[in-house]
Amino acid sequence: MKQSLLIALTLGMASPSFSQSTSPSTEVQIATAILAAPADLRDGAKVYGISSDGTYKVLRAGSNELVCIADDASKDGISVACYHKSLQPFMERGWKLKQEGKNAKEVFDIREKEVKEGKLKMPDQPTTLFALSGKQDQYDSATGALKDGYLRYVVYIPYATSETTGLPLKPDVPGMPWIMDPGTHRAHIMINPAKN
Repeated sequence: MKQSLLIALTLGMASPSFSQSTSPSTEVQIATAILAAPADLRDGAKVYGISSDGTYKVLRAGSNELVCIADDASKDGISVACYHKSLQPFMERGWKLKQEGKNAKEVFDIREKEVKEGKLKMPDQPTTLFALSGKQDQYDSATGALKDGYLRYVVYIPYATSETTGLPLKPDVPGMPWIMDPGTHRAHIMINPAKN
């Protein structure tokens, strides 16, 4: 299965797609992307796709607080994500740095420095990202429907630590919230529900 879009997004590492021969229609890409969103926010979510040159292209304008990213059709499996619009500067900076050829560590380090210097704004409040993944053989590319998808949750809380939140650094049981990248701009609570 392809690497998680969540990791690609947060590191600014999503790969180009949209080859005309492999990508579903814009409407289907949108339908798939918004599957990661809570049902009551899907209709108003802004949706991006990834162009063949690696730039992000708006597929649909939004009218609420959610932004969604379409699946990368060049990779096996399905992986889409939606997040609160206050994370957009963080996401866009990662996209730009990746286009400049920066690796994952460089993207992390540059954004960390820029947040500390006040050049890059992170949300002031806890901010959620929803990540949905699934198998290619469970995906209907004609409609955008996905069977047996797996939805995970991320809540960004910049510079939080295990000590400030009471969260462990790893889950003891499936579904247990834990904190990842503690003490950094990218500190976030991970919630991975138990799989059936």
